[in-house]
Amino acid sequence: MSQSLTAKYRPQRFDEVAGQETVKAVLSRAALEDRIAPAYLFSGTRGVGKTTLARIFAKAVNCVTAPTAEPCNECVNCRQITQGAAVDVIEIDGASNRGIDDARRLREDIGYAPMECRYKVFIIDEAHMLTKEAFNALLKTLEEPPPNVTFVLATTESHKFPATIVSRCQHFVFKRLPAPRLMDHLRGVLDRESVEYEEAALAIIAKRAAGSVRDSMSLMGQVIALGSGPLRSEDVRSVLGLAGQEIFFELLEAIHAQDPVGVSRVLGQILDQGLDLGFFLRELVAVWRTLFLLKQSGEAAMPLLDLAEEEAAGWMEWAQKLELAHIHAAWQMTLEGQRRVLTSLEPALALELLLVNLAFLPRLIPLENLPATPAAGGSGASGGSGAPGGAAPQGAPSSGGRPVPGGQRTASSTAQSRPAPEQTPKSVSAPAQAPRPAPAQSAQTPQPSSAPQPAMQEPQAQPSAQAEPQPAIPSDEPPPGHPAAAGSEESPQVETPSASQVQDSVSADLTPSVAKQYAPGWDGFLQRYREAGGEDGPIALLRTRGELKNGVLTIFCKSSFHKDQVEESQHWRFIEPLVAEHYGPNVRIEAVSETGEFIRHKELLDDVRSRPLVQGVIEEFDAQFVSCYSVRSSQEPGGPSANGSLEG
Repeated sequence: MSQSLTAKYRPQRFDEVAGQETVKAVLSRAALEDRIAPAYLFSGTRGVGKTTLARIFAKAVNCVTAPTAEPCNECVNCRQITQGAAVDVIEIDGASNRGIDDARRLREDIGYAPMECRYKVFIIDEAHMLTKEAFNALLKTLEEPPPNVTFVLATTESHKFPATIVSRCQHFVFKRLPAPRLMDHLRGVLDRESVEYEEAALAIIAKRAAGSVRDSMSLMGQVIALGSGPLRSEDVRSVLGLAGQEIFFELLEAIHAQDPVGVSRVLGQILDQGLDLGFFLRELVAVWRTLFLLKQSGEAAMPLLDLAEEEAAGWMEWAQKLELAHIHAAWQMTLEGQRRVLTSLEPALALELLLVNLAFLPRLIPLENLPATPAAGGSGASGGSGAPGGAAPQGAPSSGGRPVPGGQRTASSTAQSRPAPEQTPKSVSAPAQAPRPAPAQSAQTPQPSSAPQPAMQEPQAQPSAQAEPQPAIPSDEPPPGHPAAAGSEESPQVETPSASQVQDSVSADLTPSVAKQYAPGWDGFLQRYREAGGEDGPIALLRTRGELKNGVLTIFCKSSFHKDQVEESQHWRFIEPLVAEHYGPNVRIEAVSETGEFIRHKELLDDVRSRPLVQGVIEEFDAQFVSCYSVRSSQEPGGPSANGSLEG
C-alpha cells in the first residue's frame, strides 16, 4: 500500500518544516543548549506542524549526539522515535484518554526514570479535550516534574485550557502559512514526485487549504491520483469541486442584466457539479474585491491581485461594466451573507436569494444616491428615494400602498375625500387598521389646495386639525367614512428613506419570508414576546390584556401585585424594545390595575352610549360603537373620564 503524501514527506528536521520560523529557532536553541522546559504548549490551526515539531524536538533532545540543534536521524533513538517505537517518547491522544484515571496513570508513569533515552517526552495531542479533573491531576506534575521529563501539549483550542495550566507552560502559537510559502512547499513535493504542474493549479490548492500544510498535501494527493498527466487548474477544480472562472463570468452577466432566470441557471450548474458552496462564496467575495480594486485603481491594483495576464483582461472588462457603488454593496452583502447561507436549513435556497438580491440591488437602491467610495462603518448607502421623482420602483404596488420605510405612513394615505367637521371627537377612528405600527388617522384629510401632509409621527388617532380653520361641510355630501368617498384620494410621494432604512428596504422587497409577520394587536405582541424569550422571565405579562389608545399602550393587570410584577425594572426594560418594534417607536407604555381603578365594562358602555355627543356622532357619520374604557381621575373623583372608538 502506498503512503500518503503527508506521511511520505513529513519533515524529520527543523529546517525541513515549512514556516514557523520563530518556534523552530527557540526549540532548536533549547535542544542545543540542553535547557529543556518542564512543559510546552503548542497551539494553532490544524495541519501547521504542531505534532511534527514535537517529534523533531523529542529526537533532538534524545539524539545520541545531543545536545544538538538538529537530530541526526541515524542513531537508534532517532530511528525509534521516527517509527513511533521509542519507549521513552509517549504520544497520547487527549480525546481518548481524557479522564482523571488516565491522568493518574500518567502521573505514576512519570515517576520512572527514562529507560533508553536522555529525556522522557510526553506528547499529548488535542490536549484541550482533557477534563477539568484531569487538568487538576496534572497541575502539580507540570509545575515540578521529575528530572529529565518534559511535556508537549498540542491543541487547536488553547482558550479551553485553564489559566493555571497555561501559566506553567512555554506557549507557542503556530501561524497559518501564507499562500506563496505554501506554494513553495508544494513545488518541492511535486519536483520530488516528478509531476509537472501549472502555477494556477498550485494557487488554487494553496487558497483552498487556507494556510494548512497537511490540508494542501491531502488535496494535492487527490488531484495527483487522477493520473491524467500534468497538474492543471481544470483538473484541480473538477476534483475538489470548485467553480471555474467561466462560472463567475456567467454569474456576473446575469447580475448585470438583472436576470433572475440566468442567476438560477448558474446556481443549477453549481449544484449539479457538486461544488463546495462555502468555498464558492469565499471566491465570490474575492471576485467583488478584485472588481472593486480594478474599478478604483485600474492597472495599479494588478500587483495586489496576482492575476495572470489573460485573466486580468476579463476582470478589467467587468470592472468597467459595473457601477462602483454596486460592486461595493455586493462585496459587503456577500461577505455578510456567507454565514447565513452555510448555517441555513436550505443553503441552496439561501444562496439563490443572496444572488437575486445582488442582481436587483440597483433597482432597490438607486446607485446615483450612493457615495462612490465606502463610508467608514457603513455599507456606503446614504439613503435616497425609492425611485427617481417619487415614482414607485418596478415591482412595487401601483396603488401607492407600499409602506414608507421605518413603519410610518403619510397622513394623506388614509385620508378621505372630504375634510371632516371641526367638532369631530377624538374617539372617531378609521374603519380599518393596517398591521404596521402606525395606525391610520380617523377623519383627517388634506386641504384640497395644499401639499400632501407629512407622515404621522405617532400611532394615534388625531382630530382633523389643519393649519387654518376649515368650515364645516354640509351634511348632504358623503361623510368621510362613506364608501363613495374612498379611493378618490391620490397617493402622496413616498418619503426618502434614510441610510439605516436602505437595508430594510432590500430585505422587505426581496426576502418577504425572512422577516416574520406578527398579527396586529395584543395577541401578535404576546407571540413576539414569547419568541423573544419572554417566557424565561416573569410570566405576568402573559396574563394581561393591552389596548393602544392615543399613542399609549395600556396594559391591564388583574391586581396591584400583578401590576408590580409587570413593572419590575428588569422585565420592563425587556418589553420596551418589543413594544417599539410591534406598535411603533413613539408609543408610551402604562401598566394599570383593574381593581378599584376601572368601572365595570357594561356600565361604562351604557353610560357612554347614552351621552348626546356620542349619539350625535353615530348619527352624523353612520358610525358603529366599538369599545370604550374609563379611568377614574384623581382630579375628578366624582366621575370617570371615558375614551372610546367608533367605526364609520
